[in-house]
Amino acid sequence: MGLADWSDKLASELPHGLQRNLGVCIGLATDPELLMLDEPVTGMNPTEIATMMELIGKIKDRGITIILVEHNMKAVMGLSDSITVLSYGEKIAEGSPAEIQNNRDVVEAYLGGDS
Repeated sequence: MGLADWSDKLASELPHGLQRNLGVCIGLATDPELLMLDEPVTGMNPTEIATMMELIGKIKDRGITIILVEHNMKAVMGLSDSITVLSYGEKIAEGSPAEIQNNRDVVEAYLGGDS
């Protein structure tokens, strides 16, 4: 998870991106079958986002199911096999990244309609 060089530091001394990595490590500590991640790339710069996406991809490749709640669409589209979209607590779409990207209801809800 990219933390070996920081093993002598307190969690509070880690840069933000590495603190987020540590949070994922804590989630992995019990060898879960399912890992729920809530906004794992929030507040990260593009380099940190790319690193976190790579790490999450490796976790996924290990066969661990991931439920990802995230507003960064690059991360969502790059990591997800299946996406469920909510708007005001209601499910408005479900499908593959390509299906979601082209879904009228999703585009209208998040980018606005023609009105």
